[in-house]
Amino acid sequence: MASFLSPVLGGKMAEHEEEFKIVTFRYADLENKDSNLTDDLEKGFGPDGLGIIGITDVPGYPESRKKLLRLAEKLAHLPEESLRKIQDPESGYSFGWSHGAEKFYGKPDFAKGSFYANVCQDVPTNANPRYISQCRTNLWPSEDLPELEPAFKEMGSLIKAVGYLLAYHCDKYQYQHSGRMGVLESTLRRSQAHKARLLYYYPVNSGSEHSNGTEPQWCGWHCDFGSLTGLTAGMYTKDGVEVTCPDSDAGLYIKTNKGRIVRAVYDENCLAFQVGETTEVLSEGIFHATPHCVQTPKRSNSGVGRSTFALFMQPSWEEILVIPESMRQKVPPGAASTTSLTFGEYSDICTKTYLMTESQ
Repeated sequence: MASFLSPVLGGKMAEHEEEFKIVTFRYADLENKDSNLTDDLEKGFGPDGLGIIGITDVPGYPESRKKLLRLAEKLAHLPEESLRKIQDPESGYSFGWSHGAEKFYGKPDFAKGSFYANVCQDVPTNANPRYISQCRTNLWPSEDLPELEPAFKEMGSLIKAVGYLLAYHCDKYQYQHSGRMGVLESTLRRSQAHKARLLYYYPVNSGSEHSNGTEPQWCGWHCDFGSLTGLTAGMYTKDGVEVTCPDSDAGLYIKTNKGRIVRAVYDENCLAFQVGETTEVLSEGIFHATPHCVQTPKRSNSGVGRSTFALFMQPSWEEILVIPESMRQKVPPGAASTTSLTFGEYSDICTKTYLMTESQ
Protein backbone atom coordinates (compact mmCIF):
# COMPACT_ATOMS: atom_id res chain seq x y z
CA MET A 1 0.00 0.00 0.00
CA ALA A 2 1.27 3.47 -0.83
CA SER A 3 1.34 6.72 1.06
CA PHE A 4 1.47 10.47 1.02
CA LEU A 5 5.26 10.61 1.37
CA SER A 6 5.46 9.75 -2.31
CA PRO A 7 7.35 12.44 -4.21
CA VAL A 8 5.85 13.52 -7.50
CA LEU A 9 8.91 13.67 -9.69
CA GLY A 10 7.23 14.89 -12.85
CA GLY A 11 5.67 13.18 -15.83
CA LYS A 12 8.88 11.86 -17.34
CA MET A 13 11.43 9.48 -15.93
CA ALA A 14 14.75 11.14 -15.33
CA GLU A 15 17.58 9.31 -17.05
CA HIS A 16 18.88 6.83 -14.52
CA GLU A 17 22.48 7.10 -13.43
CA GLU A 18 23.09 3.38 -13.27
CA GLU A 19 21.66 -0.06 -12.89
CA PHE A 20 22.08 -1.22 -9.33
CA LYS A 21 22.10 -4.89 -8.37
CA ILE A 22 20.42 -5.00 -5.01
CA VAL A 23 22.03 -6.39 -1.86
CA THR A 24 21.14 -10.07 -1.44
CA PHE A 25 21.26 -12.74 1.29
CA ARG A 26 21.17 -16.49 0.87
CA TYR A 27 18.09 -18.03 2.45
CA ALA A 28 20.29 -20.40 4.47
CA ASP A 29 22.03 -17.42 6.08
CA LEU A 30 18.70 -15.74 6.80
CA GLU A 31 17.38 -18.93 8.38
CA ASN A 32 20.43 -19.15 10.67
CA LYS A 33 19.70 -16.87 13.64
CA ASP A 34 23.41 -16.75 14.46
CA SER A 35 24.30 -15.24 11.08
CA ASN A 36 25.79 -11.77 11.19
CA LEU A 37 23.98 -9.82 8.47
CA THR A 38 24.77 -6.40 9.90
CA ASP A 39 26.86 -5.07 7.01
CA ASP A 40 24.41 -6.13 4.32
CA LEU A 41 21.40 -4.84 6.26
CA GLU A 42 23.16 -1.49 6.58
CA LYS A 43 23.91 -1.43 2.83
CA GLY A 44 20.37 -2.37 1.86
CA PHE A 45 18.07 -0.81 4.46
CA GLY A 46 20.27 1.90 5.98
CA PRO A 47 20.29 5.63 5.14
CA ASP A 48 22.54 5.16 2.11
CA GLY A 49 20.77 2.04 0.83
CA LEU A 50 18.00 1.50 -1.70
CA GLY A 51 15.52 0.34 0.93
CA ILE A 52 15.36 -3.07 -0.75
CA ILE A 53 17.07 -6.42 -0.10
CA GLY A 54 16.89 -9.69 -2.02
CA ILE A 55 16.77 -13.27 -0.71
CA THR A 56 18.16 -15.99 -2.98
CA ASP A 57 17.73 -19.79 -2.93
CA VAL A 58 14.34 -19.70 -1.19
CA PRO A 59 12.96 -23.27 -1.35
CA GLY A 60 9.92 -23.53 -3.63
CA TYR A 61 9.90 -19.86 -4.57
CA PRO A 62 10.70 -20.07 -8.32
CA GLU A 63 7.95 -22.62 -8.91
CA SER A 64 5.37 -20.71 -6.83
CA ARG A 65 6.22 -17.47 -8.60
CA LYS A 66 5.68 -18.86 -12.07
CA LYS A 67 2.51 -20.68 -11.07
CA LEU A 68 0.93 -17.52 -9.68
CA LEU A 69 2.14 -14.84 -12.06
CA ARG A 70 0.94 -16.78 -15.10
CA LEU A 71 -2.58 -16.38 -13.69
CA ALA A 72 -2.46 -12.58 -13.46
CA GLU A 73 -3.07 -11.99 -17.17
CA LYS A 74 -5.84 -14.61 -17.19
CA LEU A 75 -7.54 -12.87 -14.30
CA ALA A 76 -7.27 -9.46 -15.97
CA HIS A 77 -8.98 -10.79 -19.09
CA LEU A 78 -11.92 -12.52 -17.45
CA PRO A 79 -15.33 -11.30 -18.67
CA GLU A 80 -16.51 -8.08 -17.04
CA GLU A 81 -19.47 -9.85 -15.42
CA SER A 82 -17.04 -12.27 -13.74
CA LEU A 83 -14.78 -9.46 -12.51
CA ARG A 84 -17.74 -7.53 -11.08
CA LYS A 85 -18.44 -10.47 -8.76
CA ILE A 86 -15.05 -10.00 -7.08
CA GLN A 87 -15.14 -6.22 -6.66
CA ASP A 88 -15.56 -4.60 -3.25
CA PRO A 89 -16.46 -0.90 -3.63
CA GLU A 90 -17.29 -0.59 0.09
CA SER A 91 -13.64 -1.20 0.98
CA GLY A 92 -12.51 1.43 -1.51
CA TYR A 93 -11.51 -1.48 -3.79
CA SER A 94 -8.94 -2.54 -1.19
CA PHE A 95 -10.12 -6.16 -1.51
CA GLY A 96 -10.85 -8.20 -4.61
CA TRP A 97 -10.49 -6.89 -8.16
CA SER A 98 -9.89 -3.30 -9.17
CA HIS A 99 -9.19 -1.63 -12.53
CA GLY A 100 -9.67 2.08 -13.06
CA ALA A 101 -11.66 2.45 -9.82
CA GLU A 102 -8.64 3.34 -7.70
CA LYS A 103 -7.06 6.73 -8.11
CA PHE A 104 -3.38 7.55 -8.23
CA TYR A 105 -2.72 11.18 -7.28
CA GLY A 106 -6.26 12.15 -8.12
CA LYS A 107 -6.48 10.33 -11.47
CA PRO A 108 -8.18 6.98 -12.24
CA ASP A 109 -5.52 4.31 -12.62
CA PHE A 110 -6.10 2.31 -15.79
CA ALA A 111 -2.47 1.23 -16.19
CA LYS A 112 -2.88 -1.86 -14.03
CA GLY A 113 -5.39 -4.31 -12.68
CA SER A 114 -5.12 -5.34 -9.02
CA PHE A 115 -6.40 -8.23 -6.96
CA TYR A 116 -6.13 -7.89 -3.17
CA ALA A 117 -6.60 -10.53 -0.48
CA ASN A 118 -5.61 -11.15 3.12
CA VAL A 119 -3.19 -14.11 3.22
CA CYS A 120 -3.77 -14.82 6.93
CA GLN A 121 -7.53 -15.34 6.97
CA ASP A 122 -10.41 -15.27 4.51
CA VAL A 123 -12.85 -13.86 7.06
CA PRO A 124 -11.30 -11.38 9.51
CA THR A 125 -11.62 -12.10 13.21
CA ASN A 126 -12.24 -9.17 15.54
CA ALA A 127 -13.01 -7.02 12.50
CA ASN A 128 -13.50 -3.33 13.15
CA PRO A 129 -15.84 -1.67 10.64
CA ARG A 130 -13.93 1.58 11.12
CA TYR A 131 -11.03 0.15 9.12
CA ILE A 132 -12.78 -0.72 5.89
CA SER A 133 -9.56 -0.93 3.90
CA GLN A 134 -8.27 -3.66 6.25
CA CYS A 135 -11.19 -5.67 7.67
CA ARG A 136 -13.03 -7.30 4.79
CA THR A 137 -13.77 -10.84 3.62
CA ASN A 138 -11.66 -12.15 0.74
CA LEU A 139 -13.36 -12.51 -2.64
CA TRP A 140 -12.10 -15.30 -4.91
CA PRO A 141 -12.97 -16.07 -8.57
CA SER A 142 -13.80 -19.63 -7.56
CA GLU A 143 -15.92 -20.42 -10.61
CA ASP A 144 -13.94 -18.64 -13.32
CA LEU A 145 -10.35 -19.12 -12.13
CA PRO A 146 -10.34 -21.66 -9.29
CA GLU A 147 -6.58 -22.17 -9.41
CA LEU A 148 -5.95 -18.58 -8.31
CA GLU A 149 -6.83 -18.98 -4.63
CA PRO A 150 -4.41 -21.85 -3.82
CA ALA A 151 -1.58 -20.30 -5.87
CA PHE A 152 -2.13 -16.89 -4.24
CA LYS A 153 -2.18 -18.32 -0.73
CA GLU A 154 0.85 -20.52 -1.38
CA MET A 155 2.93 -17.57 -2.54
CA GLY A 156 1.65 -15.36 0.27
CA SER A 157 2.46 -17.92 2.95
CA LEU A 158 5.95 -18.47 1.56
CA ILE A 159 6.79 -14.75 1.48
CA LYS A 160 5.32 -14.26 4.95
CA ALA A 161 7.55 -16.98 6.41
CA VAL A 162 10.67 -15.48 4.82
CA GLY A 163 9.60 -12.01 5.98
CA TYR A 164 9.46 -13.18 9.60
CA LEU A 165 13.07 -14.37 9.33
CA LEU A 166 14.16 -11.07 7.85
CA ALA A 167 12.32 -9.17 10.59
CA TYR A 168 14.27 -11.15 13.23
CA HIS A 169 17.57 -9.99 11.76
CA CYS A 170 16.26 -6.42 11.46
CA ASP A 171 15.48 -6.44 15.19
CA LYS A 172 18.90 -7.87 15.92
CA TYR A 173 20.53 -5.14 13.84
CA GLN A 174 18.49 -2.41 15.53
CA TYR A 175 19.65 -3.58 18.96
CA GLN A 176 23.28 -3.64 17.82
CA HIS A 177 22.88 -0.20 16.27
CA SER A 178 20.97 1.61 19.01
CA GLY A 179 20.75 -0.58 22.09
CA ARG A 180 16.95 -0.59 21.74
CA MET A 181 15.14 -3.87 21.27
CA GLY A 182 13.39 -4.03 17.92
CA VAL A 183 9.75 -5.14 17.80
CA LEU A 184 9.33 -5.78 14.07
CA GLU A 185 9.27 -9.58 14.23
CA SER A 186 6.88 -9.81 17.18
CA THR A 187 4.56 -7.18 15.68
CA LEU A 188 4.38 -9.00 12.35
CA ARG A 189 4.02 -12.49 13.83
CA ARG A 190 0.95 -11.52 15.85
CA SER A 191 -0.64 -9.67 12.94
CA GLN A 192 -3.55 -11.12 11.00
CA ALA A 193 -3.57 -8.21 8.54
CA HIS A 194 -0.92 -9.16 5.97
CA LYS A 195 -2.49 -8.32 2.63
CA ALA A 196 -1.23 -9.25 -0.82
CA ARG A 197 -1.73 -7.68 -4.22
CA LEU A 198 -1.49 -9.53 -7.52
CA LEU A 199 -0.86 -7.00 -10.28
CA TYR A 200 -1.20 -7.08 -14.02
CA TYR A 201 0.23 -4.07 -15.85
CA TYR A 202 -1.54 -3.77 -19.18
CA PRO A 203 0.48 -3.23 -22.36
CA VAL A 204 0.85 0.50 -22.93
CA ASN A 205 0.14 1.72 -26.44
CA SER A 206 -0.25 5.27 -27.61
CA GLY A 207 -3.85 6.27 -26.91
CA SER A 208 -4.55 3.03 -25.08
CA GLU A 209 -7.23 2.97 -22.37
CA HIS A 210 -4.54 1.52 -20.12
CA SER A 211 -2.18 4.46 -20.60
CA ASN A 212 -1.77 7.10 -17.90
CA GLY A 213 -1.47 9.94 -20.39
CA THR A 214 2.11 10.92 -21.12
CA GLU A 215 3.58 9.39 -17.98
CA PRO A 216 5.94 6.54 -18.85
CA GLN A 217 5.17 4.61 -15.67
CA TRP A 218 3.07 1.55 -15.03
CA CYS A 219 3.13 2.55 -11.38
CA GLY A 220 3.95 6.12 -10.35
CA TRP A 221 6.27 7.23 -7.58
CA HIS A 222 5.26 6.15 -4.08
CA CYS A 223 6.45 4.70 -0.77
CA ASP A 224 4.81 1.73 0.94
CA PHE A 225 3.32 2.60 4.32
CA GLY A 226 3.35 -0.88 5.91
CA SER A 227 6.29 -2.63 7.59
CA LEU A 228 7.89 -4.88 4.96
CA THR A 229 6.80 -5.49 1.37
CA GLY A 230 7.73 -8.86 -0.10
CA LEU A 231 8.00 -8.48 -3.87
CA THR A 232 8.44 -10.96 -6.70
CA ALA A 233 10.39 -10.10 -9.83
CA GLY A 234 8.08 -9.08 -12.64
CA MET A 235 7.04 -11.52 -15.37
CA TYR A 236 6.62 -10.08 -18.87
CA THR A 237 4.09 -11.64 -21.24
CA LYS A 238 2.78 -11.04 -24.72
CA ASP A 239 -0.41 -12.73 -25.92
CA GLY A 240 -0.25 -15.04 -22.94
CA VAL A 241 3.32 -16.19 -23.57
CA GLU A 242 6.20 -15.34 -21.22
CA VAL A 243 8.86 -13.19 -22.90
CA THR A 244 12.03 -11.46 -21.81
CA CYS A 245 11.75 -7.81 -20.89
CA PRO A 246 11.87 -5.99 -24.24
CA ASP A 247 13.51 -2.83 -22.90
CA SER A 248 16.54 -2.62 -20.63
CA ASP A 249 15.21 0.65 -19.19
CA ALA A 250 11.89 -0.84 -18.04
CA GLY A 251 11.29 -2.09 -14.52
CA LEU A 252 11.65 -0.99 -10.91
CA TYR A 253 13.23 2.39 -10.16
CA ILE A 254 14.16 3.71 -6.73
CA LYS A 255 15.04 7.20 -5.54
CA THR A 256 17.76 7.16 -2.88
CA ASN A 257 17.97 9.52 0.08
CA LYS A 258 20.73 11.35 -1.76
CA GLY A 259 18.44 11.97 -4.72
CA ARG A 260 19.82 9.47 -7.21
CA ILE A 261 17.34 7.57 -9.37
CA VAL A 262 18.56 4.06 -10.10
CA ARG A 263 17.09 0.99 -11.72
CA ALA A 264 16.98 -1.81 -9.14
CA VAL A 265 18.01 -5.13 -10.67
CA TYR A 266 17.52 -8.59 -9.24
CA ASP A 267 17.18 -12.09 -10.66
CA GLU A 268 13.74 -13.56 -11.31
CA ASN A 269 14.44 -16.27 -8.74
CA CYS A 270 15.28 -13.69 -6.08
CA LEU A 271 12.60 -12.64 -3.59
CA ALA A 272 12.89 -8.95 -2.68
CA PHE A 273 11.77 -7.05 0.42
CA GLN A 274 11.29 -3.29 0.66
CA VAL A 275 11.13 -1.21 3.83
CA GLY A 276 7.78 0.41 4.57
CA GLU A 277 7.24 3.71 6.34
CA THR A 278 5.88 2.08 9.51
CA THR A 279 9.23 0.35 10.00
CA GLU A 280 11.10 3.58 9.33
CA VAL A 281 9.01 5.50 11.87
CA LEU A 282 9.15 2.87 14.61
CA SER A 283 12.90 2.31 14.17
CA GLU A 284 13.36 6.11 14.42
CA GLY A 285 15.08 6.24 11.06
CA ILE A 286 17.44 3.29 11.40
CA PHE A 287 15.69 1.68 8.42
CA HIS A 288 14.70 3.81 5.45
CA ALA A 289 11.70 3.53 3.13
CA THR A 290 12.47 4.79 -0.36
CA PRO A 291 10.21 6.10 -3.15
CA HIS A 292 9.91 3.76 -6.12
CA CYS A 293 8.05 3.41 -9.42
CA VAL A 294 7.71 0.94 -12.30
CA GLN A 295 8.60 2.17 -15.78
CA THR A 296 7.00 0.71 -18.90
CA PRO A 297 8.93 -0.51 -21.93
CA LYS A 298 9.16 2.04 -24.72
CA ARG A 299 5.99 2.33 -26.77
CA SER A 300 7.77 0.74 -29.71
CA ASN A 301 7.63 -2.46 -27.63
CA SER A 302 3.85 -2.34 -27.33
CA GLY A 303 1.87 -5.45 -26.60
CA VAL A 304 3.97 -6.54 -23.62
CA GLY A 305 2.34 -6.73 -20.20
CA ARG A 306 3.89 -7.30 -16.78
CA SER A 307 2.73 -9.33 -13.78
CA THR A 308 3.99 -9.22 -10.23
CA PHE A 309 2.93 -9.97 -6.66
CA ALA A 310 3.48 -7.94 -3.50
CA LEU A 311 2.79 -8.98 0.09
CA PHE A 312 2.32 -6.01 2.41
CA MET A 313 3.42 -7.27 5.81
CA GLN A 314 1.95 -4.87 8.34
CA PRO A 315 0.69 -4.64 11.92
CA SER A 316 -2.84 -5.68 12.78
CA TRP A 317 -5.39 -2.89 12.51
CA GLU A 318 -5.72 -2.58 16.32
CA GLU A 319 -1.95 -2.45 16.92
CA ILE A 320 -0.98 0.78 18.64
CA LEU A 321 1.75 2.79 16.90
CA VAL A 322 3.66 5.30 19.00
CA ILE A 323 5.07 8.06 16.82
CA PRO A 324 8.43 9.26 18.17
CA GLU A 325 8.91 13.02 18.20
CA SER A 326 11.87 12.68 15.83
CA MET A 327 9.64 11.03 13.23
CA ARG A 328 6.67 13.41 13.27
CA GLN A 329 7.76 14.96 9.98
CA LYS A 330 7.66 11.52 8.37
CA VAL A 331 3.94 10.93 8.78
CA PRO A 332 0.83 12.65 7.36
CA PRO A 333 -0.50 15.64 9.29
CA GLY A 334 -3.44 13.63 10.57
CA ALA A 335 -1.04 11.18 12.24
CA ALA A 336 1.58 13.73 13.33
CA SER A 337 -0.94 15.52 15.55
CA THR A 338 -1.16 12.60 17.98
CA THR A 339 1.38 10.67 20.02
CA SER A 340 -0.18 7.30 19.20
CA LEU A 341 -2.82 5.77 16.99
CA THR A 342 -3.82 2.35 15.71
CA PHE A 343 -2.36 1.00 12.51
CA GLY A 344 -5.90 0.92 11.12
CA GLU A 345 -6.20 4.66 11.74
CA TYR A 346 -2.74 5.25 10.31
CA SER A 347 -3.42 3.23 7.16
CA ASP A 348 -6.71 5.06 6.56
CA ILE A 349 -4.98 8.44 6.94
CA CYS A 350 -2.22 7.43 4.55
CA THR A 351 -4.63 6.01 1.99
CA LYS A 352 -6.93 9.02 2.01
CA THR A 353 -4.04 11.48 1.74
CA TYR A 354 -2.47 9.45 -1.04
CA LEU A 355 -5.68 9.25 -3.05
CA MET A 356 -6.49 12.92 -2.63
CA THR A 357 -3.03 14.26 -3.51
CA GLU A 358 -2.97 15.93 -6.91
CA SER A 359 0.00 15.47 -9.22
CA GLN A 360 2.25 18.46 -9.68
